[in-house]
Amino acid sequence: MSKPSFIQTIKSILAAFIGVQSEQNRKIDFEQGSMASYIVAGLIFTVLFISVIIFVVSKVLNN
Repeated sequence: MSKPSFIQTIKSILAAFIGVQSEQNRKIDFEQGSMASYIVAGLIFTVLFISVIIFVVSKVLNN
């Protein structure tokens, strides 16, 4: 079995982020994936998510 590709890693993180990750995909992530890549990508998506929320809230409150 090979390591997940960049796109597969992104899909896996997004699925886990919104809570729809399947058990099979979760097992593949833990068995084949690099912990460091998931941590870094997870942190990046978390920062992006918070930034988008802050931006949307500030736009709504300014109107």
